[in-house]
Amino acid sequence: MNVTVIYKILKRSEWLAAQASGQFVGSEVDNRDGYIHFSTAEQAQETAHKHFKGQSDLVVLAVDDGKIDSHLKWEPSRGGALFPHLYEPLKIGYVTAVFEAPLDSQGVPMLAFLEPEKGE
Repeated sequence: MNVTVIYKILKRSEWLAAQASGQFVGSEVDNRDGYIHFSTAEQAQETAHKHFKGQSDLVVLAVDDGKIDSHLKWEPSRGGALFPHLYEPLKIGYVTAVFEAPLDSQGVPMLAFLEPEKGE
């Protein structure tokens, strides 16, 4: 995959805990599945709708995938599309930006600030 930024949607409380400890060890679903789920810019809005509808106080982490490449695997998921999965805790130093994800009138986190990377 030729992507440079991947995204993680999570609760603000999870991000604050990660900042305090220096790493994000994953959400409940990440820990259950054995890896941290990420999305590309192109996939993130559908992820927000499918898995985070109705959840407020969310943030979106932007992560440079080149920094974590050795532990990042692109694996088939929703509809057979390849999704980035991280098989180790995410060091907060790999996070390049943090975005707010307010809910729209339908209760879906708005991620309009994300633009698909060229080449995706």
